[in-house]
Amino acid sequence: MTVVGLWLLATLTGLLTRPLIPADELRYAAVAWEMWARGDFLVPYLNGEPYSHKPPLFFWLIHVGWWLFGVSEWVVRAVAPVLALLILLVSALLARQLWPQEAVIARQVPAVLFSSVFLVAFFTWVQIDLLLVLCVLLGMLGIVFAARQHGSGWLLTGVAIGLGLLAKGPVILLHLLPVALLAPLWLPAAVRHGWSWYAAIVASVLMGAAMALAWALPAAQAGGETYREAIFWGQTAARVVDSFAHAHPVWWYLPWLLLLFAPWIWLPWLWRAARQSWQQRDSGMRFCLSWLVSVFFLLSLVSGKQLKYLLPLSPVFALLVAHVISRMPQRPLTNRPWLLAGLLAGLGVIGMVAPFVLDNAPWLNDVHPLWGGLLVLLAALLLYLPPARPDQYPLRMLALSVCVVCIGELGVLRIGAPAYDLKQASHLLALAQAEGRPVAVLDRYHGQFGFYGRLTEPLIQLHPGQAHAWARQHPRGYLVITNRKSATAPVSARFAQPYQGGYLAILDAAAVAENGPPLP
Repeated sequence: MTVVGLWLLATLTGLLTRPLIPADELRYAAVAWEMWARGDFLVPYLNGEPYSHKPPLFFWLIHVGWWLFGVSEWVVRAVAPVLALLILLVSALLARQLWPQEAVIARQVPAVLFSSVFLVAFFTWVQIDLLLVLCVLLGMLGIVFAARQHGSGWLLTGVAIGLGLLAKGPVILLHLLPVALLAPLWLPAAVRHGWSWYAAIVASVLMGAAMALAWALPAAQAGGETYREAIFWGQTAARVVDSFAHAHPVWWYLPWLLLLFAPWIWLPWLWRAARQSWQQRDSGMRFCLSWLVSVFFLLSLVSGKQLKYLLPLSPVFALLVAHVISRMPQRPLTNRPWLLAGLLAGLGVIGMVAPFVLDNAPWLNDVHPLWGGLLVLLAALLLYLPPARPDQYPLRMLALSVCVVCIGELGVLRIGAPAYDLKQASHLLALAQAEGRPVAVLDRYHGQFGFYGRLTEPLIQLHPGQAHAWARQHPRGYLVITNRKSATAPVSARFAQPYQGGYLAILDAAAVAENGPPLP
């Protein structure tokens, strides 16, 4: 219950301190809204065009919420936190299957997993990655069931592959297949299945592919040739080719592990205990190590990298940490967490100084330095608390991570939220469309006005050289411009607001036709 209570605290803090933020959050909300408004749940749409960048499963989950509770922002934002709860539950189920005689590991895993500061900071954002994490966990649970000769194991894995394909595409195979193919490294000799094991892997992949094709084939027919090419080529082979052709070097993920696995990676006593556990590797630990090492290696080879792509590795790290803790003598640790406290104090000092030296965006100067001071106090409290047993550390680290993230959201994101809040601008554009006014955007449009404005007509995207001619042809229209180099909006703007480090303005087309668009 403590884990659920801290989950609720982190959820409410994240949802109440900021609106939906461009580009990803508002884009995904807009795609879900356009599908809903069109009554087309087969092909995702964005700004009136088929949206091929993501499969539809995440948007379908939003639609289920809207069907139950009505169209609202809170439903859009509740999907990811609910997925996070399911991830904690399935992680515990997986631990119970890996170590059926050690129930303490299954009890500890949810707290260890949710104590990941990156996960706590990430799970309230409208992102599809948590859905992939859940699919990976279900697939791994199916593989372990199959290893224990449960007939439903491969069926569960096939379903997980199908859901993963509908969530984020073929990347689900990169996460599941290595562990399944490396079964000889972790399966006890008595239950190795020979070629039948690999035939079952192929069958589960074919089952998952059939699930995905049940959507993709009719969607390709309905979405047209461009959409068909995009989902069958752009989401598979072309994306793999592009990923190997740009972005980051092989070692890029290594330093980011210090954040992904924080705060645990900053506790030296844990690594000493891990070295001792290495000498007594059971099948569950070998399974986890095969999972962690193989998938991290493959993700490192793929050139296209983002930190959130590593999120599916958070559960396996939590499983290993909980396993190591269960093997330790349960007496208070005399080692003070100096390294973790020093890191926290350093971040606090940066938070106290940053408002006086940063000028990337005007709102940064309004962040009060006392919020950084709270991090310094947390560091002192971490050292002041009496020594804890290893099995007490998961809840202690969970409380610490939630406090750190809440301080960041209340102290920083809450202050910056008005510079990213597009509710008022979206409502004004919706009113313009209701009055029959054409609306154009002088920038790449990511659908950021679609959901808040409940827009039912696409906005026109213009290049800078097209603005003046368009305004002359549509004198009753509105032109939306953004400028990230200046905070001073044109005085003639019908509407203006701070936006990121600059401003967003809505201009009358008649004024643009007479004076030309403002220069960036």
